[in-house]
Amino acid sequence: MMVGKVRKLKLKVKAIVFYSILFSIFIVLICFFNFSFFNSNNQSNDNHRVVEKKSKSPKKYSVDLFMVGDALIHSAIYEDAQTSDGSYDFKPMLRYIKPISSQYDLVYYNQETILGGEDLGYSNYPLFNSPDEVGDAFVDAGFNLVSLATNHTMDKGERGVLHSVNYWSKQKNVVWDGQRQSVEEREKIRTYECNGIKYAFFSYTTWTNGLETPEGKEYLNNVYSPEKAKKDIENVKDKVDIVIVAMHWGTEYSMEVSSEQQQIANYLSSLGVQLIIGTHPHVVEPIEYINNGKTLVIYSLGNFISDQVGIERLTGLIMEVTINKIETEKESIVTVDSPRAELIYTDSNYGKKRDFKVYPYSKLDESILLNYQNYYDKYKAVVSSKYSELIWGLSRS
Repeated sequence: MMVGKVRKLKLKVKAIVFYSILFSIFIVLICFFNFSFFNSNNQSNDNHRVVEKKSKSPKKYSVDLFMVGDALIHSAIYEDAQTSDGSYDFKPMLRYIKPISSQYDLVYYNQETILGGEDLGYSNYPLFNSPDEVGDAFVDAGFNLVSLATNHTMDKGERGVLHSVNYWSKQKNVVWDGQRQSVEEREKIRTYECNGIKYAFFSYTTWTNGLETPEGKEYLNNVYSPEKAKKDIENVKDKVDIVIVAMHWGTEYSMEVSSEQQQIANYLSSLGVQLIIGTHPHVVEPIEYINNGKTLVIYSLGNFISDQVGIERLTGLIMEVTINKIETEKESIVTVDSPRAELIYTDSNYGKKRDFKVYPYSKLDESILLNYQNYYDKYKAVVSSKYSELIWGLSRS
């Protein structure tokens, strides 16, 4: 009896010990798994935080672009610029523009008349040739984006174009297009960068005044054709953020947009061009966004400086836009935003001792141009007729 009780007691003790050990192991396992789960969650959260730290915020880039129209250098202008030693100085003519233009990243103008070299003789309408010092003055005022394809490109033939190309090739940090010295140079793919935004720039003319380029030397003047534009733009559009095209087009002295201008603008927009800068009419024309806002078209900036007759031909347009790029890990979005405008006037003391100066309308008074406010209102209405939201007054002055 006693032996049986002792045996049963031992079995109970062993059972208690066994279950105690089993329970202890169970507790240990629970603690272990709880710890692992907690640690795993923390690790996951830590990893998540690390990913958040590594994810990039959108990068923003911007370029401020300033634009004016034709530098149409009549003989009266270069005679006024001639100094006592026989050289030329056009810089004083831009003294009211330089403080403004020099503040922008990209500064555009159209060199209407060829810089063909002194050897060919400086000349007036209808076959122009202008001193190199014209270019010097514009570069000095900050202009670094120049269109050269115009109806006066061939006024002094091949020699004039080659001199022009040689001149512009020597200008550091100036982007230009519209004239080249060989097929190879014409076909070369060119891209540029400003403030982190890559761009391409092309200059075309639809007019030649009947002065065609020699056969096989079409590179001398970049005459527009849909096929040429398509090839040029498709060669670069995957390499840049934005394509800018300068178009020498339209009807001289008409403030209305022609059907040809509209057709070309829509075609260029379909190719991916986001900014079209128009010249040639010598008067201002409207601006507008086309293709659901994808392309801004400035149909004509008018004359920047000239000796043409009539207030409408002595009045030009200044345009300012901001090119914005927002870059994320997935995409890059580029827009042409915040167009602003101002009018300019070329004063020359007509009929007296000439003293050419280009004024923003904001700096005019009745002694410079009688009834200037009426003219301002008139041409402002023309420019804004297709885009009433246009802001008047530059952001810099």
